[in-house]
Amino acid sequence: MKRMLAMGLLLMTTLVVLSGCNTVNGMGEDIEQGGEAIQRSSTG
Repeated sequence: MKRMLAMGLLLMTTLVVLSGCNTVNGMGEDIEQGGEAIQRSSTG
């Protein structure tokens, strides 16, 4: 039962993340923006 709940939660989370990135190109842009934010925060 716990395994099914965990799998359902993982599936829902994955769908939410992917729906925000409508395309592979959009996902690449999101990842790039995340990397840039990390670079900005690390350079101070």
